[in-house]
Amino acid sequence: MATVEDVRRLAVALPRTEEHLIRDRVKFRVGRIVYLALSRDETTLGFAFPKEERAALVASEPEKFSLPRTSDLRYNWAQAALAALSLPELTELVTDAWRMCVPAKVARAHLGPDPAPPPPPAPTLAELRLSAQVFAAYPGVDRSWLELRGPAAPALDLGTPAGRTALHRWLNTWGCRLPYPREGEPYPLGEGLAAWTDSHPLPDTPLPDLTDPEIDTVATAYGELARLPVRCGPRPRSLGPTAAAKALYALRPHTVMPWDAAIATELYGARDGAAFARHLRTGRAWARAALAESGLSADALVADLGRPAVTLAKVLDEHLYVTITRRAAG
Repeated sequence: MATVEDVRRLAVALPRTEEHLIRDRVKFRVGRIVYLALSRDETTLGFAFPKEERAALVASEPEKFSLPRTSDLRYNWAQAALAALSLPELTELVTDAWRMCVPAKVARAHLGPDPAPPPPPAPTLAELRLSAQVFAAYPGVDRSWLELRGPAAPALDLGTPAGRTALHRWLNTWGCRLPYPREGEPYPLGEGLAAWTDSHPLPDTPLPDLTDPEIDTVATAYGELARLPVRCGPRPRSLGPTAAAKALYALRPHTVMPWDAAIATELYGARDGAAFARHLRTGRAWARAALAESGLSADALVADLGRPAVTLAKVLDEHLYVTITRRAAG
């Protein structure tokens, strides 16, 4: 059971909060904005709360929450029976009410960055199977991949000119449109890839087994890879987010689930390194869910789904391509 002293202790610990006694009611405010107010008998706590979500809050627990008086309905405000609140509930209400009244940078400085949202729900095996069937029906989907990484092909080594050229050509088969240097011109992408390779040793851990530090390592490498110049001069251009993700997949096909612009934008709203780290965590969660549902190894699972030429990371990417990218294009 929460008490008035609990309210006071929580509120005064929040930056910029001031306590005032106004018309025999204790109120807590930031500047002139009140975000908490106790009733005169101190049994009811009014608190800042989004008015568009208020009806659902009251309907969920009417014995605990209530609408404010009619004159206050136009405000972002709700009420709670103080004795009905647990201390964790009160803490959340007080903190969220305060956040509505202070600049975001003040809230972040006091509470730390917002926690990352949970990954999107994992697709079922039935959904993966359907997407795999759709993707496999596209003409020549595996031809360039088998040429790049097939059994007879050498391992992709970006430390060699041949490896850098092979990656460049493969990226262009997937629509990246990276310019080739003319004879006698500098090759900024080739030079950048050579330096990037020396600076960023990548983990070779399968996607479901990636650790958080390994994900952060890949995300850092991704950010620098995306910024590599592919054309200099008056119209400079960098490798970019989509090509960087596909290049990482080419180098670590069991580790990296790639993306394109449509997938990154819909799932994360960004294409920077932090978003790519979230993408890899999504892939890790999805891969673990697929393996748990199937009871198979990763190689057996992709074979069972009809995609033995690729990896589980790529099957998950293909599902996103079918369900997001193609839908967006249509």
